[in-house]
Amino acid sequence: MLKHRDHFHGSDLEKIEEIYGIKKEEITSFSANVNPLGISPLLKKNLSERIDAISTYPDREYTSLRKCIAAYCGTEYENIIVGNGSTELISLFIQVRHPKKTMILGPTYSEYERSVSLEGGTSLYYPLKESDQFMLQTEQFIESLNESIDLLIICNPNNPTSTAICQKDMRKILDACKQYDIFVMVDETYVEFADNYAQINAVPLTAYYNNIIILRGTSKFFAAPGLRLGYAVTGNRDLIDYINTHKNPWMINSLAAAAGEIMFQDDDYIQETKRLISSERTRMLQFLEQTPDFHPYPASANFILVRIKNSRLTSELLFDRAIREKMMIRDCSTFPFLDNSYIRFCVMSPEMNDKLLACLSRN
Repeated sequence: MLKHRDHFHGSDLEKIEEIYGIKKEEITSFSANVNPLGISPLLKKNLSERIDAISTYPDREYTSLRKCIAAYCGTEYENIIVGNGSTELISLFIQVRHPKKTMILGPTYSEYERSVSLEGGTSLYYPLKESDQFMLQTEQFIESLNESIDLLIICNPNNPTSTAICQKDMRKILDACKQYDIFVMVDETYVEFADNYAQINAVPLTAYYNNIIILRGTSKFFAAPGLRLGYAVTGNRDLIDYINTHKNPWMINSLAAAAGEIMFQDDDYIQETKRLISSERTRMLQFLEQTPDFHPYPASANFILVRIKNSRLTSELLFDRAIREKMMIRDCSTFPFLDNSYIRFCVMSPEMNDKLLACLSRN
């Protein structure tokens, strides 16, 4: 198992407050990758009217919520499983599948490897190469697959690289995995932020392949990490039945279920989020491309991975510089295959983006 150094997660503002003496309420987190618009206005307006929901047990089947999610992502509600955040669903799925050997595209989110390890399995990383701009070379990757692998885990778009695999290439991967009896878990936490969502979204593939499960949540796009509402999509009904017999009967509370039904229908908020992230991501990339100290990589998610080209700068130094100005970025030296010449930060409001770029590019 790869060793991951201690680091500040986007939710670790209490640690920052203790170490730097800066009140957490004053810190803008460019590390948490959360929608800068905050929660859905429709949710703010209407959730209080559903407060009586907590006086009764949730529907064991969460039928109304699952129908809202299905309409939102374009599938049948019978293909939906809901859970207490996507992280819980990652753990639940791995517990159910109990893979002995898992391949993970890296660098990526460390929770995948941790969950596999807790179930007694081992993980093998397939590294995305900097020389390829961290874009997966599908044909080369397929050649690395074999019958000893039980599970393949793909974050798409990937964290922290922000690169994505298109649906056409995902089909090729699924076909190859079929030959070796490999199940594929695709984490689409950030897919809704992508300009080319229709080309990346793998949900349509669940209608044709029974060896894929897709995980999503509401923490990032819907700015609701405290709600702990996630969902999975798969066309494998046998897998759904098996998971349902092994999970807790009420995985999310009544208020979270009601909130989900509201936010997935807030189309104005959804479209405004997409417009803001798209325009600001483009603007930030253009700025960084013209800055000699940095090399930004192609970004599909709401964050940008940057290589530091100036030998006098490090990820630790830039993290420290930004936090002293009450902005928190991600030092990427803790990710497998990256070192202290990489940082990651998400797209926030235009004003805060300008402030961060000025801070990072200052001589």
